[in-house]
Amino acid sequence: MTRTRFQTFDDPSHAKGPERIEALRAALREIGADGFVVPRADEHQSEYVPANAERLAWLTGFTGSAGTAIVLADRAALFVDGRYTVQAPAQVDTRTITVVPLAETSPEAWLGTHLKAGQSLAYDPWLHTPDGLARLERAATKAGATLRAVETNLVDAVWAGRPRPPAGRIAVHPEALAGEGAADKLARIRAALREGGLDGLVVSDPHNLAWAFNLRGADIAHTPLALGYALIPVEDRAVLALTSPEFDPDLRGALAPLADLLPRTTFPGALAALCAGAARLRLDAATGSAALRSLVEAAGGVADVGPDPITAMKAVKNAAEIAGTRAAHHRDGLAVTRFLAWLDRAGPVTEIEAVEALEDFRAESGNLRDVSFPTISGSGANGAIVHYRVTRATDRRSEAGELFLIDSGAQYADGTTDITRTVAVGTPSDEMRARFTRVLKGHIAIARAVFPEGTTGAQIDALARLSLWEAGLDYDHGTGHGVGAFLSVHEGPQRIAKTGTVALKPGMILSNEPGYYKAGAYGIRIENLVLVEERPIPGGERAMLGFETLTLAPIDRRLVVPDLLGAADAAWLDAYHARVRERLAPDLDGETRAWLEAATSPLAGALA
Repeated sequence: MTRTRFQTFDDPSHAKGPERIEALRAALREIGADGFVVPRADEHQSEYVPANAERLAWLTGFTGSAGTAIVLADRAALFVDGRYTVQAPAQVDTRTITVVPLAETSPEAWLGTHLKAGQSLAYDPWLHTPDGLARLERAATKAGATLRAVETNLVDAVWAGRPRPPAGRIAVHPEALAGEGAADKLARIRAALREGGLDGLVVSDPHNLAWAFNLRGADIAHTPLALGYALIPVEDRAVLALTSPEFDPDLRGALAPLADLLPRTTFPGALAALCAGAARLRLDAATGSAALRSLVEAAGGVADVGPDPITAMKAVKNAAEIAGTRAAHHRDGLAVTRFLAWLDRAGPVTEIEAVEALEDFRAESGNLRDVSFPTISGSGANGAIVHYRVTRATDRRSEAGELFLIDSGAQYADGTTDITRTVAVGTPSDEMRARFTRVLKGHIAIARAVFPEGTTGAQIDALARLSLWEAGLDYDHGTGHGVGAFLSVHEGPQRIAKTGTVALKPGMILSNEPGYYKAGAYGIRIENLVLVEERPIPGGERAMLGFETLTLAPIDRRLVVPDLLGAADAAWLDAYHARVRERLAPDLDGETRAWLEAATSPLAGALA
């Protein structure tokens, strides 16, 4: 019997791109507007969205997780960040849509050039935050144009066969894994609201909703979320308004002491009732839509736009979440190591074969709930596409002398994983080895970092880039993102990046993933997940922090130039590999154990 896989390899279709753009322009003419903004977003600003919210992909063919299209009567543009500057032009019809790198031009600057005085730019207020809308308003005003909110999204109006909203099953996340009961979480949230002089909180982020009420759902792929909203008043009972109508008795029983459970369609009325008496409600700046702000204000409330306090609480994992994450990484390390041994023995394989093999190894544990994102499986030049997603049209077989980059993750009930390994197929070139070693040096620099309390991700991001900078090289993505506990593989607010302004705290989990990408040739990325921990230093004057590496899987020693790596970094690699062997070898079959022994043999001797 063939099991259901979590990942598909359908080809993104841009053959109908011009036809769909023209259909959207016809809808614009019907309402008398001159342009429409199509962000890659749902009403919660989620990274992964349900099928019915994949408006940008349907309209343009671009399947990346971030981007914005603007369609005017005479031109259309797609704005993407550095992860997608190679992918986007390959997926869209560039005769119809101009791909614009965000590093060169922002949507607002582009509008300033192309939007004309007297024109109107339409938008869906559910898909823009108040801050995002303010930027559009400034751009339109500068051009002498106006913004126009629409009640029905214009893409939805022309999208024949648009999927129905999700209706996945919702389950209670056990307190043994959550580490804290929902009632205690709600008490902490209310205390934070009182301290801020607020009367309540509108929870618009489904991740925060899941964490606060200890719920997990199945409304979108790869992240166990139940879509919907929550209202948490300081004094009264909370309200949960969920998209899915599947409220089983166990769920109702668990939530009965905490909240009223309502259908999503009743949410505006519940919000209006909470706003009575000019209540001051916190609206999350990151995920709360402009439409929510309008609902609050129309009902007489005050929309206090700022950070949802749940976000910071969720980022710091408790003892149970950390223990579950460690268990998930042990399980995942066994699967990834078995996969790497298989890949080494199999010789040249296709990208899809690699994805399916890795998923099979993870599924054999019996604990796999889903992959945590679509696996990035790139051989040769495809590895240089940072967020490459293999399809049946792009699938290629690896060849000798190439690199194979595979970035993948898993969702288990006790934790979320994310790991990237770059491996040699046959004999790598000297350039590949040198650049891999520089990436590895950056990875180790982060892993070994010790820093004072209050340090932000931006302050340590450069450590991962120094060795690359010395060779005139760099990469155009952040070095690390936050990771949830059986939640999103990309979780804020913590990150290691030039824009990482949040102080790192013990209990936060992040990725450590520097890279290098040579367009048209190969890509390199080395990723482990790390846990921020206290790191006391005898005789030190300040409280210090460091990282515990959670991920357990070998790093390809064949790609390391020992002299370039240096003795201290080689010692770190040997110690890491020794821990991988110690933890994983007892649970591996004999053939894989022998492969692991060879793959993790000491490197330091090569420096003698």
